[in-house]
Amino acid sequence: WENNVGLNQVVSDWHVLSWSAKWLDDPSTKVMYDDQRNAKNIEDDKRLLQGIWDLLNEADVVITQNGRSFDQKKLNARFVINNFQPPSSYKHIDTKLIAKRHFAFTSNKLEYMSDTLNVKYKKMKHDKFPGHEMWTECLKGNLDAWKEMEKYNKYDVLALEELYHKLIP
Repeated sequence: WENNVGLNQVVSDWHVLSWSAKWLDDPSTKVMYDDQRNAKNIEDDKRLLQGIWDLLNEADVVITQNGRSFDQKKLNARFVINNFQPPSSYKHIDTKLIAKRHFAFTSNKLEYMSDTLNVKYKKMKHDKFPGHEMWTECLKGNLDAWKEMEKYNKYDVLALEELYHKLIP
């Protein structure tokens, strides 16, 4: 959403804390994950971005939930800030856009759709660190928050994969 924050109010710019991904329907690969928990400077996300960039550069198709309007643009911004060339082109399938175009669910959020449609993987609720608290605790270096972040991210990928198969059988 649009933020009305003056540049003089910004203490530090945003950066990527973690990512998770999986090759679709490949039982030989586990959910991949990386984060900044051991970074000397948590705001320097170049190493983390390299992993994301490598996957995007290799992918023919990328499946996301709300990735067209959020993740893709945010990653593109961090890529250009960190002097990355754009990754190779790929087809982008966004389950939120599919849901909006072809269905009339009560909500097009991953939480609602995975709770309603998925059998095995529902979007995980925050356990110990609700809402924004998980991110603020990760920024403070709280190892328990980082562990929850990893579990949360990986579960989102599994819920998205199952949801994709429900929307596009």
